[in-house]
Amino acid sequence: MRIAVLHGPNLNALGTREPDVYGRTTLAEIDAALASEASSLGVEVSCEQHQGEGELIGAIHRVAAQGAAGLLVNPGAYTHYSYAVADALRSLSIPAVEVHLSNIHAREEYRRHSVTAASCVGVVAGFGADSYTVGLRALFTYLSRKRR
Repeated sequence: MRIAVLHGPNLNALGTREPDVYGRTTLAEIDAALASEASSLGVEVSCEQHQGEGELIGAIHRVAAQGAAGLLVNPGAYTHYSYAVADALRSLSIPAVEVHLSNIHAREEYRRHSVTAASCVGVVAGFGADSYTVGLRALFTYLSRKRR
């Protein structure tokens, strides 16, 4: 089983961008932790990061066609206003889980609402870099139960 991971805009700057909010873990370290967790679960992960909204939407459309069983996605700022990303997620034939490093509900007012969350089977937020591995385990469990 393969799970796709898509990181949205500005996540390439993790580790140096607002470390008091997002922590000091880099995107490469998150991807390595996901690969390690995936190995322990007996699954494969593929990770990509996209800055542009159109690039992210294109990647969302490709994941199922490329054989992914599920999608772990951090839409970044697009979480809060991109109905196009939400529509792309809704069009998937595979389940998606949204992840965020920070607790978006405890942040600025404009960050407290996710327009993309309703297109996903679940959301994990507020656990820093661990949000990704928690999200991966949750998605793996969801997929395993669906296959029974």
